[in-house]
Amino acid sequence: VQLQASGGGLVQAGGSLRLSCVASGRTPSNYPISWFRQAPGKEREFVAAISRVGGSTYYEDSVKGRFTISTNNAKNTVYLQMNSLKPEDTADYYCAAGGPWGSRAPADFRSWGQGTQVTVSS
Repeated sequence: VQLQASGGGLVQAGGSLRLSCVASGRTPSNYPISWFRQAPGKEREFVAAISRVGGSTYYEDSVKGRFTISTNNAKNTVYLQMNSLKPEDTADYYCAAGGPWGSRAPADFRSWGQGTQVTVSS
């Protein structure tokens, strides 16, 4: 499966952005898709994940209530709606697939999209 992420940009604190991740190639319909992020000098960390069958989701605690992950299976696209953005959300955001449901470890995921940069100014 190939993944392409987009939608990053520069936004002021309190603003919103929506990231998109388009999957192509051999994409099993039950592949969960996850979002990770990596800030400069920090390790890559889990943000959110969605099951493309049933729509179950789970989030990293610091984004709960502010970020929403959703899927449009007809378009093979997963979205990450980010509201009430904070400067600490600044990072490169990556979508990933192929990991087990419930995993938050980047090493568990086989397929990665390129990063899309999100910068939140204070």
